[in-house]
Amino acid sequence: MGRGRRVVSAVVADVRPLRESAHFRRLWVGITVGQLGQQMTNVAVAYQVWSLTRSSFAVGLLGAAAVVPMIVFGLYGGTLVDTFDRRRVAIVASTGLWLLSVVLVVQAALDLGQVWLLYAVVAAQAAFFSVNNPARQAIVPRLIRAELLPSANALSTLSFSLGFTVGPLAGGFLLAVSNGDFTLPYAVDAVTFLAALYALWRLPPIPPQGPPRRAGFRSMLEGFRFVRSRPNVLMSFLVDLCAMVLAQPRALFPELADTVYGGGSRTLGILQAAPAMGALVAAMSSGWLHRIRRQGLAILVCVLGYGASVATFGLVGSLWVGVVFLALSGAFDMVSAAFRSTILQVAAPDEMRGRLQGVFVVVVAGGPRLGDMAAGSLGSIVGPTLAVVAGGCACMVATALLAARFRGFARYDARAPE
Repeated sequence: MGRGRRVVSAVVADVRPLRESAHFRRLWVGITVGQLGQQMTNVAVAYQVWSLTRSSFAVGLLGAAAVVPMIVFGLYGGTLVDTFDRRRVAIVASTGLWLLSVVLVVQAALDLGQVWLLYAVVAAQAAFFSVNNPARQAIVPRLIRAELLPSANALSTLSFSLGFTVGPLAGGFLLAVSNGDFTLPYAVDAVTFLAALYALWRLPPIPPQGPPRRAGFRSMLEGFRFVRSRPNVLMSFLVDLCAMVLAQPRALFPELADTVYGGGSRTLGILQAAPAMGALVAAMSSGWLHRIRRQGLAILVCVLGYGASVATFGLVGSLWVGVVFLALSGAFDMVSAAFRSTILQVAAPDEMRGRLQGVFVVVVAGGPRLGDMAAGSLGSIVGPTLAVVAGGCACMVATALLAARFRGFARYDARAPE
C-alpha cells in the first residue's frame, strides 16, 4: 500500500502547495473560477463582434486591440509590482477587470451594438491583465516553500488549461441556451470573478523586499539590464520565443480544417482544443516535477519535443493522429512553462520579480501573436502543411543553436539556482 501511494504521488499532480498554504489555496481556487468566466467572455466577445459585423477581419482586430496595451502595461506594470505592495496592486488591477466585466454585461443588456466599445473594453482588459498577472506571479513565492514552486506553477498551468478548455465550451453552451443573448455569459464572468477578488482580499500585505524604488522608465531599464546580465533568465525567454514565434500553428488551423481534413468548424474546434487538452493532462499528472533539479535541461528537452510534435502533426495525414501530436505539444509546453516560471521566481531576487514577470507576460502574450503572423505569412506562400513542418523544424534548430551558445543553461540546478 505504501509503495502504491508513493507511485501515485509521483505521477498525480502534487497538491502540497494547496495543503500547506491557505493563502495559496484561496488564490488558486479564486483564479481557477475566475479563469473559467474570463474564457467564456473571450468566446462571447468574439462571437458578438462577428454577429455585429459578419467580418472575420473585425474579429481578428480584437487581438490587435490587445497587443499594444499588453506590451506597454506589461513592462510598466512590472515596475509597479516592484514598487508598491503587491497585494494592493493585484487588487486594484483585478477590480478594474471586474468593472470591465460589468460594462460588458450592461452593454449586452441594453443591446448597444457598438463594436468600438468592445474593442475599447478588450484593450482595457489587456492593460489591467498585464499588471495583475505579474503581481499575482510575484506573490506566489512569498506564500509557499521554494522547493514547492515547480508544483505550484504546475497547478497554475492546470488552472489555466482547465479554463482554456472548459471555459469556451461553457461559453458556447450559455450562448446556445440563451438564444444568442450575450448578457448571460458576461454576467457569469462578472459573478465568478468575485472569487478571485475575494482571494486577494484575504492575503496579507506583501510589500516588495529590498531598498525603496520608484516606478517608471528607469526602473523598467533596470529589469532589462538584469535579464541581459543573467544568461539563464535570458535563455528562459529566448527558448519560449523559439517555440511560440517559429512553431505556433494556430493561425493555420482554419485552412487545415477546411482543405486538409475537410471537417469545417467542428474540426477547427478540435484542433484548437487539442494543445490545451494535452497541457491539462500533463498538469494533472505533474507530481514528478518537483523532483527535477536540472530544470534548464528539462526546458530544452521540452522545447525540442514541442517542435518535433508540431512538425510531426504537419506530416501525418490522419486528423486523430494529428490531434494526438498537438496534445503532446501542449503537454511539452506545460512542463516547459512550469520550469520557466520557477526559474524566474527562484533565480531572480524578490525586488526584480515584478519587472521580470512583466517581461514574461510580454513574451508569453506577444510571442504567439508574432507566431500567428509568421505562420500565416509562410502558409500563404508554401501552403499550410509545409508551413507547419517548417515551423517545427525551425524551432528545433533554433533551440539547439541557443543551447550551444548558452551552455550553462543545461547545467542549471534548482538546488543552487543562478
